Amino acid sequence: MNCCGLLTAQKEPVPLKSVEVELEVRDHVATVVSTLNYENKEDKPLEAVFVFPLPGDAAVCHFSATIGQTQIVAEVKEKQEAREEYDDALSSGQQAFLLEESEQSPDIFSLSVGSLPPGESASIRLEYVTELAVQADDGLRFCLPAVLNPRYQPQGTETALQVPVHVKTSLVPYSLSFSARVSSPRPVSKVESNCSLDPLQYLNPEQTQATVKLAAGHKFDRDVELLIYYKDAHQPTAVVEAGQASAKPGTLMGDPVVMMSLYPEFPQAVMSSVASCGEFVFLLDRSGSMGQENRIGSARNTLLLLLKSLPMGCYFNIYSFGSSYQHIFPKSVEYSQKTMEEALKTVEEMGADLGGTEILNPLEHIYSQPCIPNQPRQLFVFTDGEVGNTKEVISLVKKNSGSHRCFSFGIGEGASSALINGLAKEGGGHAQFITGTDRMQPKVMQSLRFALQPAVVDISVTWDLPKGVSVTVLSPPITALFQGQRSLIYAQLTGEVGASSKAAEGCVTVKYSLAGHPSQNQLHFSLKPAEDTGLTVHRLAARTLICSLEMEEKERRGEQDEGVKKKVVEVSVQSGVSSVFTAFIAVNKGDGEAVQGPLVRRNVPTSSESALLIVCPLLTKLLSLHLDSCPTILMSVSQTSLSHAFYILTFAPGTNSRSKRALVGSTAPKQTPRDPLLQLVSLQKASGCWVLDPALAASLGKTSEEVENLKLASVNQEVWATILALIWLHGFKVDAQDEWQLLAMKAVSWLRAQNATCVTECVEAGNALLGCNVQKDVLGL
Repeated sequence: MNCCGLLTAQKEPVPLKSVEVELEVRDHVATVVSTLNYENKEDKPLEAVFVFPLPGDAAVCHFSATIGQTQIVAEVKEKQEAREEYDDALSSGQQAFLLEESEQSPDIFSLSVGSLPPGESASIRLEYVTELAVQADDGLRFCLPAVLNPRYQPQGTETALQVPVHVKTSLVPYSLSFSARVSSPRPVSKVESNCSLDPLQYLNPEQTQATVKLAAGHKFDRDVELLIYYKDAHQPTAVVEAGQASAKPGTLMGDPVVMMSLYPEFPQAVMSSVASCGEFVFLLDRSGSMGQENRIGSARNTLLLLLKSLPMGCYFNIYSFGSSYQHIFPKSVEYSQKTMEEALKTVEEMGADLGGTEILNPLEHIYSQPCIPNQPRQLFVFTDGEVGNTKEVISLVKKNSGSHRCFSFGIGEGASSALINGLAKEGGGHAQFITGTDRMQPKVMQSLRFALQPAVVDISVTWDLPKGVSVTVLSPPITALFQGQRSLIYAQLTGEVGASSKAAEGCVTVKYSLAGHPSQNQLHFSLKPAEDTGLTVHRLAARTLICSLEMEEKERRGEQDEGVKKKVVEVSVQSGVSSVFTAFIAVNKGDGEAVQGPLVRRNVPTSSESALLIVCPLLTKLLSLHLDSCPTILMSVSQTSLSHAFYILTFAPGTNSRSKRALVGSTAPKQTPRDPLLQLVSLQKASGCWVLDPALAASLGKTSEEVENLKLASVNQEVWATILALIWLHGFKVDAQDEWQLLAMKAVSWLRAQNATCVTECVEAGNALLGCNVQKDVLGL
């Protein structure tokens, strides 16, 4: 492991020395400033390439470099123009820096640090803004990725994705410091993390401002995840931000922009009835990387809960994919005891043994299946997100968004936020991330509850603004609404906004139809611009518009796409926000002496808790550039430009499945003792009831005799068994109620349908048997 890309060919340290990150969170928007400190310890000029991940919806808005005492600030330019300027600078001996977004996935950026003289240090400052996603427990999630997992390239992909070398944590030669400042109109109740934090420090008596930082000694061996909780957090809000003084009125940056945060509240009468229909399609990643941290085992347990929680009368199917894909049934089947048992038997045998991560083909097959009348299609996608054709996958989901809702789950460190969030956003569903020691089940069950909500249709947004003020909506149309979940709208305000009185108000109304009932939510807001917001709202609005235009350009590629591309470049350059068609370029054009000597390229590693299985056996060859004879590796170095000379490492077509399986090893499911909750759940019938048998008694921690002796003679065995199961769930697993709530509701519905007598006596006897004190009304009986 001493040759894992950490060292140069002469076994000298790589130049990245430290990473400093400052996070500022205002309500649900984060501004992140990262400083990367480099040092060239070689005796010749150095060009370093550092490939790193960012949130997929981040708006990169500042990039500067300090070399010695000289600071150069980057400009956003059209990508090819920026590359040519970078090349020209290097060939003339000038120092230059180039930052560009991957064309395959918007959450991967590559930074070229060009022509750093011997013994010189460089400090790179990168700033981006991003929205924070709302989690199942109402927390806001911020993630600083430490890991960029290798992205699987499907066969036939034209260009390989630039992939960094991963190394063991103990060998990462650079340090990380991380601090955060949080402020909100509402008090900050707590901040949690998967990493050790110093205690939260409040800055005012109202506790609306606070700071927190990583505890000393953090090794950056995992994603840094913060969960931020506010009191009475999710209230509708609107922030109006004044335009940039130097920008021309009528342009995006010159006009005020409003950011609306909407949290729809649905009528209780509608929400009390859970849907009893739908076609539920589960798509499970079984690539080799799912074998890490028993991700596949957690996914199997989650599918058990999902299948037990489905309503009678619905339809379902389960697909799994890797380099190829499989399905349990040729087409979706009606949910019954027989089909549920058949599916569970197949799920139990699933391992992480299907090679690579080709998600496009199974999605195309799912969408080719005709929808079932009166059974709305709900697609659940489980993946560790290691794909290279992210934009193509998201585009396919958007194309089919009218026929289904898509709920996505990113599993493990390094799951692509661009893929997971993009699937849910374009599929009108909801995205969840499961990392570290998180249990997958509660998050997935929350999404199932969303999927069982009636689909919201006929969504429209209308604006009521003072005379002389007009609005241009920058966000794509809202396609999905869920009870209590945030929807964001960005809009440009043109006209006499500043001239209006301070009391001037606007109003936005969201109208929609829910289960046949017309509904609406309104938000009144002040047109007075907020103070001290910088240009955060403008930049997020610009990024939203850029993403919409990029998607439109992809859909229209080949016909009039130049106009859309030109608009993207225009918005990107004007706002200073990155896009796939632009790049940040910084050149030191000072009068100093030209950098002398041949240029040496070094790839800077990113860390991973486990050494990258794919790369280790071949890294010695990688460092000496002797890979041309290895059939499973593709390496390309551009002949025209040093800025393109990335070492591109990926599996060659046709070798993914075999190579990945050989390196990952056998990932067949192992027989381990089942969690008591899952053991009880596994015994439930599709109808919702339990059967009185020795397996149930054992899962309750009793003998068959003990269970049968307390049963009332007049009570049906299945009624008694089901009441016992419900008492056990409420008595011993109330902390996991999010996981079993839906299947318990199904059990209660079954009990009511039996018109059972002596229910009160059964509950009393069940409490006595199990040592609980659960009241009948708590059970829903």
